Amino acid sequence: MNGNNPYAGAPGVVEAGRPEDVDLSTEQKESLRRAVAGIVTRTESYLPEGYAVGSELSYGANGPQATVAVRPPVGHPVSAGFSPELDDLEAGLDDDDRTEVAQGLAASAAAQVMQAVGDDLEPTAR
Repeated sequence: MNGNNPYAGAPGVVEAGRPEDVDLSTEQKESLRRAVAGIVTRTESYLPEGYAVGSELSYGANGPQATVAVRPPVGHPVSAGFSPELDDLEAGLDDDDRTEVAQGLAASAAAQVMQAVGDDLEPTAR
């Protein structure tokens, strides 16, 4: 079993251990926070009340990771995760990409509601 482990082997012979965490500057972290907050705001603007939109940021060995999730009033939650490159953080995330993520999340959340409700709705008025 140890032969299948990428961290197996004697130290110095094989690259054993965890990779180093990527350190972001304060400006890079703030840029990522603003970009993700913008995606959350845009996603909320496409949806009616009753949908909960949130985000999570993490910084680890693979670099920064962001997740934006939507919990529709009925149906399963949907989420989108991405790991921007460090160069993208300094230049700012592309506005078209942020809009695309927000629209995709809103559409997926609406589809979850439609799938959960189905075609069995009876109108409340004529």
